[in-house]
Amino acid sequence: MAGGTRRRWLGLTAVALWLASGCAAPPEDAQARLAEDLAEEKRMDAALDEVETRLLGNQAKMHLWQELGERHQRVSAIQCRVADEHLMGIARNLEQQERKARDLQRRRRMASVELTSTRQDRLSN
Repeated sequence: MAGGTRRRWLGLTAVALWLASGCAAPPEDAQARLAEDLAEEKRMDAALDEVETRLLGNQAKMHLWQELGERHQRVSAIQCRVADEHLMGIARNLEQQERKARDLQRRRRMASVELTSTRQDRLSN
C-alpha cells in the first residue's frame, strides 16, 4: 500500500509540474480575456489619472483660498488700525474746533461787553 500511495503522489506531482510549466495549451478565449484585461487596465489608469488631477486641482484651490483668507485677515487688521487712527484724528480735530468756537464766543461776549460799556460811558458823558 505504501508503494501505491507513493506512485499516486508522484503522478499527481508530475501532472502539477507539467501544468505549472506552461506546457498545457491555454484556453481558447485567453487572448480575448487578456485583451479585455489590458483595455480595462488602461481605462482604470485613465480614470485614476483623472481623479489624481482633480484632487491636485482641488488641493491647489484649497491652498489658494487659505492664502487669500490669511491675506484678508492681515488686510482687515491693518484697515481696522488705520480706521481707528483716522477716527481718533477726527475726534481730536472736533475737540480743537469746539475749543476754537468756545474761545471765539468768549471773545465776542467780551467784545460785546466792552462795546456796551463803552457806549454807556459815552452816553453818560
